[in-house]
Amino acid sequence: MKYNFLSPAVLLLEDGTLFHGFAVGKKGVSTGEICFNTGMTGYQEIYTDPSYFGQIVVNTTAHIGNYGVVDAEQESKAPTISGMICNAFSSVYSRYQATEDLQNYLEKNNIVAITGVDTRALVKHIRHKGAMNGVISSENLDIEFLKKKLQETPPMSGLELSSKVSTTESYHYGNPDAKYKVAVLDLGVKENILRCFAERDVYMQVFPAKTPFSEMQTFSADGYFISNGPGDPAAMPYAVETVKQILETEKPLFGICLGHQILALASGIGTHKMHNGHRGLNHPVKNLITGRSEITSQNHGFGVNKEDIEKSEIVEVTHINLNDQSIEGIRRKDKKAFSVQYHPEASPGTHDSRYLFDDFVQMLSV
Repeated sequence: MKYNFLSPAVLLLEDGTLFHGFAVGKKGVSTGEICFNTGMTGYQEIYTDPSYFGQIVVNTTAHIGNYGVVDAEQESKAPTISGMICNAFSSVYSRYQATEDLQNYLEKNNIVAITGVDTRALVKHIRHKGAMNGVISSENLDIEFLKKKLQETPPMSGLELSSKVSTTESYHYGNPDAKYKVAVLDLGVKENILRCFAERDVYMQVFPAKTPFSEMQTFSADGYFISNGPGDPAAMPYAVETVKQILETEKPLFGICLGHQILALASGIGTHKMHNGHRGLNHPVKNLITGRSEITSQNHGFGVNKEDIEKSEIVEVTHINLNDQSIEGIRRKDKKAFSVQYHPEASPGTHDSRYLFDDFVQMLSV
């Protein structure tokens, strides 16, 4: 396949900042919220994480594409990002397990990307100014045209996106003869979360995001899981209502990332848009119950309100971020329900937090 590395491309931010580079992936125009991930590896897992839907990912590691693409490293059926930005894009790969190069992968999945960008300068700009929309174009380089495209792009705040990435039909995952049954509300679930449950003798039925709770009950599950996903949790009253009904059953509930935010909202705790979010593989978190720290994988642009928890009689903090003291985990005092803001399945990332799956399974056995 012919590469477009010598074709010009531009990145325009909504505050007017302009970066020049070269086209990779599909030639075209794409808009979305600009966010950066500090992970040194795992680009394929990042691109296929449904939580990134509607976002353009900035890779902060210098080289992207140098180890190719492997089918087993998909977190969903295809990339869900709106676009990709990198400093140096490799047209060749060295890993013998790889099945294709990243250029071909991006092009066939219609992902517009740009290379040759000073990503260090870009990330410093975003960290200072905060999250904002941007547009990548390798098709039309007229700045006035691109400004109009940006004006047509809604901000992430207020966007309901989970229904756009969730499964359209329920399906089963794992061994039907497993010891435990868990009903999964798919708000944009990652494949490795389901693998982590299956490895712990759990059989799952995965339900679309807007499934009525009455339908979820037909699975006769031992517990419920609320998944990660994209968008603003405050724009998802349907999921909040579902979690409220789950809590009334007194059965165990576990939430990750967006699922954590939905549990908070269902418990009277508000959420907010963060300045630029947490995305990477090395975020330090302290478990306030054990006193131990763990290095975590994170991907979120919203958080739960600390001041609301301080006033709550039914919710307590279980984990905090050691970088900025933001809330990383909560649990209900009156229910078998807990959640974390980060990703214990960590694909990519460390395995420090896998114990959370064990904690949930232990709840199922009581």
